Amino acid sequence: MMDEFGLYPREEPFDPLGVMLFKALQVIAFLFFLALLAVSVDSKEGKIDSKAEFIITMDWPDAHPDDLDLFVQDPAGNIAWYRHREAGFLTLDRDDRGGANDFIVVNGRKIPSPIREEIVTVRGILAGEYTVNISHFQATTGMPVPAHVKVQKLNPTAQVIFDNRLTLDHTGHERTAVRFRLDAEGKVVNVDQRPKSLLETFRNVRSNGADIDPKTGVRMRRE
Repeated sequence: MMDEFGLYPREEPFDPLGVMLFKALQVIAFLFFLALLAVSVDSKEGKIDSKAEFIITMDWPDAHPDDLDLFVQDPAGNIAWYRHREAGFLTLDRDDRGGANDFIVVNGRKIPSPIREEIVTVRGILAGEYTVNISHFQATTGMPVPAHVKVQKLNPTAQVIFDNRLTLDHTGHERTAVRFRLDAEGKVVNVDQRPKSLLETFRNVRSNGADIDPKTGVRMRRE
């Protein structure tokens, strides 16, 4: 009569209400977990990369052989362009030379890319005026080229502050696409198209005791 000493496990009486409550708690916990996952995914999809405050793009017709350039100057005088791709908070992320360098490599083969686009990102807030210029570096067709320029503010939500088309028609032709001003919080307080030459800024660089101007990347003349 070993069972008298409690050596064998005894079966507990079946409680259907308790089982139902336990299962209900499991279902609620599972649904709560799914809700957390959904919120996390939505948050990631709606998040804007804080490393870029503005993105400035210029594009021209696909497969066009001409070379157009994008120049952006910040309030401190820093200029991002093809010879000085990082200047202050400005970064030239893509330098497109028209038909000269638009290739992608697939299985070891170079395939021409039709896309014609240059991109500058602004990765920090500096109060003051920014100037966005475009230039016709090399005209090979002898025909006017339409260029599409767009400026987008990314934070806290995406907002287009400028979107327009301009025409360049000869080698060396420079145009101011837009000038916009930011306050200390990064809010756009003014947008206009007053002309301002950045190429002339390069020509007027004078020696300050160094070989290269750190703001523009231009080799400076010594007096």
